[in-house]
Amino acid sequence: MADAPEIALTSAAAARVAAIAAKQGKPAILRLAVEGGGCAGFSYRFGLADAAEEGDLAADFGAATLVVDEMTHELVKGGVVDFVDNLGGAHFEVKNPNAQSGCGCGSSFSI
Repeated sequence: MADAPEIALTSAAAARVAAIAAKQGKPAILRLAVEGGGCAGFSYRFGLADAAEEGDLAADFGAATLVVDEMTHELVKGGVVDFVDNLGGAHFEVKNPNAQSGCGCGSSFSI
């Protein structure tokens, strides 16, 4: 496992990860990945991880740990992962300062 990533996890996101992980009997480790695709070129993928993998960057945010691979880190460096629960629904959201544009659904972006 490498150094800590330059991306933050809000307390709301950490609490939500911890709650989901507890229900599933898994560690509170959120993996954020960026994949090619989506309506704007790249899309975010979230999932629970059992552990950080070799080469991952990981940071502990109290209730949960955030892990990203090196390629994802380059695309989201300086960003913040939040959990939003409003009239539009409940979801994880990435505030990514590297994104040049995004789509209306908020789940894809371009660099």
